[in-house]
Amino acid sequence: MELFWHDACLAHDTGTGLWELPGRWEWLDLPEPHPENAARLRTFRHALRHGPVAPHLTWCAGRLATDEELRRVHTPAYLAALEAACAGPDPVALEVNTVVGPGSWDAVRAAAGTALAAWEAVADGRTRLAYALVRPPGHHAQPAAADGYCLVNNAALVAETARRAGRRVAVLDWDVHHGNGTQEVFRADPDVLTASIHMRHGPWGENHRQTGAPEEEAEANINVELSLGAGDRAYARALDEVVVPALREFGADFLVCASGFDGSAFDPNGRHNLTAGGYRAIGRRVAALDLPTVLTQEGGYLRGYAALCLHALVEGLLGLELLEDPLAYVPDDTQLVDRDLARVRAALAGRWRFARAPRS
Repeated sequence: MELFWHDACLAHDTGTGLWELPGRWEWLDLPEPHPENAARLRTFRHALRHGPVAPHLTWCAGRLATDEELRRVHTPAYLAALEAACAGPDPVALEVNTVVGPGSWDAVRAAAGTALAAWEAVADGRTRLAYALVRPPGHHAQPAAADGYCLVNNAALVAETARRAGRRVAVLDWDVHHGNGTQEVFRADPDVLTASIHMRHGPWGENHRQTGAPEEEAEANINVELSLGAGDRAYARALDEVVVPALREFGADFLVCASGFDGSAFDPNGRHNLTAGGYRAIGRRVAALDLPTVLTQEGGYLRGYAALCLHALVEGLLGLELLEDPLAYVPDDTQLVDRDLARVRAALAGRWRFARAPRS
């Protein structure tokens, strides 16, 4: 398995608090760092370089994306405005909690280009499994809008590049938040399947109008919206009963995974209960699909536990079981899973054969 990295991803400075605007949260004694910060990515890298999975990994250099590559999924006007906002000298809030400043543009290009370098390694047959360990994250970024810490949609860029190369692409997103940006990029495209497993949360605001509900319409899109408290078994069932059958029916021959760890039981930005073992099980299911696969890093904001979850996911992808989870004691509440998945199947029944109720 190849891991892709670029130092410029660390140059994006998101400041303190949820945003760095005057008059906000001045009554806090010691402001929290912004959840999406460089320290989390350094922690992820350290875990994979020094954890027991390290001998099984090969580290590779990323690169900067070109303007032409970025325009594959984003409008020229949006990219020009984004680059201008990143020019500084002061931080700029593109929406309520998505901040850019000096260093952000290089980080954006590095995240996108490093994801494409991972695609190139898989496309060239050098590896069947590549992970782009990058930031800023991307799955909320839409063709003409930043959203939810995301500036350029790295997973969508890989998917669109693979589509142009003649691959039949599916995007699987297990970040705890709906992959609304990826859905929006491919909303009218029947040749790219987007599947997102996430907590129920609805729209966030002007830049995030999508709801993530299973009834939300797009050409080839599946939203598996799970109730708050969903844990390891809920995600396993969502994959086994909905997403994997959809991938098979769709006939995908290339997989992109938007890989977030904010669904963990301890994450400050999510309300789900996945453990490291749950992420290991997700990795095993992805590996069992036996498709050439690129993974791009998305959320995960309690960086120590998120790093453990990343390590476990990589173990699952490689068919290993190396680490124990000392914190996996939160109850796996699955009382609402039957109801959640029944709603998903009902929403998909008119469009997907696997979701139709059997004849009596």
